[in-house]
Amino acid sequence: MFKRVTTVVLVAAAAAALAVTAAAVPQSHAESASSSTTSGAAGPRTSGTPEPNAVAADPTIGREPTFSVDFDTPAAADGPFAETYKDSWQPYPDGTGDKYWSSKMVSAHDGYMDISLDGEHGSAGTFGTPEDAWSHVGGSFSIRARATGGTKNGAAIMLWPTSNDWADGELNYPEGNFDGSPRVFHHSMLPGLERASDNYNTHVSWRDWHTYTTEWIPGKAIHYYLDGKLVFTVARNVPTSPHRYMVQVGNWGRAGHLQIDWVRTYDAQ
Repeated sequence: MFKRVTTVVLVAAAAAALAVTAAAVPQSHAESASSSTTSGAAGPRTSGTPEPNAVAADPTIGREPTFSVDFDTPAAADGPFAETYKDSWQPYPDGTGDKYWSSKMVSAHDGYMDISLDGEHGSAGTFGTPEDAWSHVGGSFSIRARATGGTKNGAAIMLWPTSNDWADGELNYPEGNFDGSPRVFHHSMLPGLERASDNYNTHVSWRDWHTYTTEWIPGKAIHYYLDGKLVFTVARNVPTSPHRYMVQVGNWGRAGHLQIDWVRTYDAQ
């Protein structure tokens, strides 16, 4: 699984919204596939099995997304992708943490976003427009993705606090090594215990196309859906401050690709 690293010195982004610090930028690595997070926050642990009165309907059905991108326009790496999708993809500046080099690794073809994996260059960025990508407070967030190759590497798709204060809440789904199963890692918001999390194993494969949806009801609950079915609910450590919806892949492991068919976000109802 992925864990946070906070000791690297990062390069500040040119735009204020992209400003990053060693303590604030969410960092991920897959050095140990057998590592696990534990629940360290106060309060009752929620079950991965929805209770009868749980919200079971896919919250995106019948709704128009606030933001949507399908990557239908082909665009090569090294400039064309960044320009073509500048209103949909806000990458980390190349060289961030001496780890992320999105410009050379991200392209679009055959109707999907292709994040190439070469074992040396990671990629990271935020989905959404330059104006609105950092202002989500609640809502639903959906992504359809799969991975090919990339053994020993992995991805973290997350809602990360715009404040860059880890205690404002981190919601990771899907996250994990590509040779394992995508998981939920719902992190504690107690200062000093942020590494602890409630987690859920989907028991599906990254190698197949799946749709992952996070429904965030500020201050109340987070519902996690797999292919339209509610699989996990957490009613503690629920953020109330602005977050951004983003993806990271590492700079290790074997060659491969993270393919993203589409991304949708929906404002809170």
